[in-house]
Amino acid sequence: MVQRIAVLGAGPMGLAVAYQLALDGHQPVLFEAEDRIGGMTATFDFGGLEIERYYHFHCISDHAFLKMLEELGIADRMRWVETRMGYWFQRRLQPWGNPMALLRFRGLGFVAKIRYGLHAFVSTKRNNWRALDNVEATGWIRRWVGDEAWEVLWRRLFDYKFYDYAKGLSAAWIWSRIRRIGRSRYSLFREKLGYLEGGSSTLMQALKTAIEVRGGEVRLKSCVEKVVIEGGRVVGVQTTGQFEPFDKVVSTIPLPYVPRIMPDLPNEVLSKFKAIKNIAVVCVIAKLKKPVTENFWLNTNDPEMDIPGVVEYTNLRPLNQHVVYVPFYVPSEHPMFAEPDEAFLCKVRRYLKMINSALTDEDFIDIRASRYRYAQPVCDPGYLDKLPPVALPVRGLWVADTSYYYPEDRGISESIGFGREMAKMAAYGYHPT
Repeated sequence: MVQRIAVLGAGPMGLAVAYQLALDGHQPVLFEAEDRIGGMTATFDFGGLEIERYYHFHCISDHAFLKMLEELGIADRMRWVETRMGYWFQRRLQPWGNPMALLRFRGLGFVAKIRYGLHAFVSTKRNNWRALDNVEATGWIRRWVGDEAWEVLWRRLFDYKFYDYAKGLSAAWIWSRIRRIGRSRYSLFREKLGYLEGGSSTLMQALKTAIEVRGGEVRLKSCVEKVVIEGGRVVGVQTTGQFEPFDKVVSTIPLPYVPRIMPDLPNEVLSKFKAIKNIAVVCVIAKLKKPVTENFWLNTNDPEMDIPGVVEYTNLRPLNQHVVYVPFYVPSEHPMFAEPDEAFLCKVRRYLKMINSALTDEDFIDIRASRYRYAQPVCDPGYLDKLPPVALPVRGLWVADTSYYYPEDRGISESIGFGREMAKMAAYGYHPT
């Protein structure tokens, strides 16, 4: 039976939900409040360069993503590049990311290096995360690597990514991040990451076209004000004061928005959604006349820098100018998030000139800042068990966002895989009884 199903949010997960529903012969209508698809992968005009507001890369282990490229006939646009990592420490740019770089790293003792390397190796080889699910991350790391490696290589990454939440994170969640990068290597000393020609927009637009060709709809600038629930089941959605009936609703919008548009959910479910914490991001993107370093990712540990790292995007995807992303992760309630864009732009100019003393103000062609209030869920120990089920106790309603593929970190591949599974849940009516 053909079903008319509303899908909320046109990020990678929402697009994957709508694509799978259309593929299975249903009629999805995808609602997106913004004027473009993509969510955190959405692009903008950066002085004539169409590029993502927030950086993305792909690993050789991103199976759901690679499968989708094949299905859409765009796998030939995938490019793999040998990339490099670096570490800015003690005002010195050092190689990073392989055993030889670790052994040669200045500012860390030999025993600390061995302990750090052993932890990274074991984490990369581990497959089962359950034993780490209820373990706190900073204590777990310190027990493995010791105080010296913790202070030099880990502490500031936690402090400038999570602030007050740094000491309450799940070890399983942190482990998944270590493993993903570790498994992007095709040898012990070489790392390989990927990009799509045209950026993530290539995939997002292909998904949109595939949905529409199969009879689905993608509605931009269409904000759902309320999911209408009557008699314990979904009957439709309300947009700009108008009611539209639907058989079912699948929501992929950030979880903090759910109580606002679904106020009629049971109180115990609403309280779980309201308890979820998130980290915001102010992501600065700079266009330069010359490169900053030869690295794609540069970790930073500098008392004058309040950032966890710098992403030199054009050391992965070649462009006519050199593009650098500098993310400032901060809780949205922190005073720093309320600072004007110019404060962040000034910091980035200063930081990049510290890393590369040859850079001058004239080398900055353009620089912008983008903000996303719910960029990163704060995953504490036992996180998944604290979330409401995807299939809510309302007939015809499914809700999830990037939080739900814990312990995996947010990513395009994970969103695609999870979104396709959600579509199958909705199509076949999987629901708690």
